[in-house]
Amino acid sequence: MPAAGPDFLPADLAALSLVDSGDERRLERFGPYLLDRPAPAARWPQRRPDAWSAADARFERAGPDAGAWLPAGALPEAWVVEHGRLRLELRTTTSGGVGLFPEQAPLWSWLAEQAARRVKSAAPPAVLSLFAHTGAATLALAAAGAHVVHVDASRPAVSWARRNAELSGLASAPVRWIVDDALAFARREVRRARRYAGIVLDPPSYGHGPTRSAWQLGEHLPALLDACALLWATDGFVLLTAHTPGFGSERLAGLLGAALGRATGELEAGELGLEAESGAHLPAGAYARAGGG
Repeated sequence: MPAAGPDFLPADLAALSLVDSGDERRLERFGPYLLDRPAPAARWPQRRPDAWSAADARFERAGPDAGAWLPAGALPEAWVVEHGRLRLELRTTTSGGVGLFPEQAPLWSWLAEQAARRVKSAAPPAVLSLFAHTGAATLALAAAGAHVVHVDASRPAVSWARRNAELSGLASAPVRWIVDDALAFARREVRRARRYAGIVLDPPSYGHGPTRSAWQLGEHLPALLDACALLWATDGFVLLTAHTPGFGSERLAGLLGAALGRATGELEAGELGLEAESGAHLPAGAYARAGGG
């Protein structure tokens, strides 16, 4: 897993951590709250069964994309955690998320390093962030001096990202906030002959755009990567992550390399995961990237 840069490590490591995992669950600390959530990849016994009784809330799934946090009312509507210079709003969702993916934090550091390196040697780099969700990667890039185009199909997610920008003191940073389908937007940018010094993609397994256009990772990712290859400056950087079974680091590197016309050996790829305080390792997806130079 890529090493985390010092600027984006939490000031208080205990404020954002995986306490334990097992029995297809994960026990995580997000600021002052301890949350018990599903984790299908955690197919081993819990190492600290005594710790789980201290959870402030537990998410119980009622369907593929729905569920409930119990007991009701145990958590506030929203709260804020700090991660380096970023301040990020968290809130529970009906899918079990809280708006933050701690396993991505080392990648935010890598992105910030890529942007800062280019700011020192040239004009501020233009970066395209697709499936940008609540904006942690966008804000890490903006804090490092990049000009970011933040694209997500969910209007509530983009509004959430803008609140995170305000909380982080980056409300006036050069970010374009766009609600759009990632593939449709990328294809329009190709027609406009745009070029980006960096491209970030964190696609879901499936989803819907603002016009209800369907997204399926296995079906649509190659076309999206082909479009991004036409937008990417060859001396720039690109980061692709996925959290879908069957899309490990080797497959992501193969897809990204095919789109960019690069051998997979020229790319850097690896698995994402979290190390629990209990010693358990929780897999959390994979990444492939280029341009680290």
